[in-house]
Amino acid sequence: MQRIKQKKLILLTLGIFTPLTLTTSEVQASSFGAEIFCSMREGGNDHESSWEAAYSYIKKQKGGIFKVSPKQAASQITETVIREREKFSYCIEYLNNLHPNRKLQRDLEREQERQEREALDRKKRRQKLEKELEETNEEYTEETIERYSY
Repeated sequence: MQRIKQKKLILLTLGIFTPLTLTTSEVQASSFGAEIFCSMREGGNDHESSWEAAYSYIKKQKGGIFKVSPKQAASQITETVIREREKFSYCIEYLNNLHPNRKLQRDLEREQERQEREALDRKKRRQKLEKELEETNEEYTEETIERYSY
């Protein structure tokens, strides 16, 4: 009986302290990820390179079975910058690039795909017309095309 109580107490203790230790490392990872992103942006780097550096750091620090999605990482960086506003006051202007307008991006991608399809169709039509023109030109000899031979 005493042994069962000890096991329950150990499990209860592990159950309480395990989430606390996991949460702390995640907060530290997102905090340093925000620091990486903001420092690089402030240093003059473009959004893409700063974002990739911060995101890869956050992914590496998270570990576990499930990886951090780009959306989650962007949210973590945003939360850290807002939570520690005094520390990251110079970084607030860069947050809008972390959460782009997804609908606008999809519309732009669709428009680009449509333009590429249209360009491919035009190319195919031009090739078809050129082929027909060559076939038509083969039917006529130089004598029939000569304008001034009458």
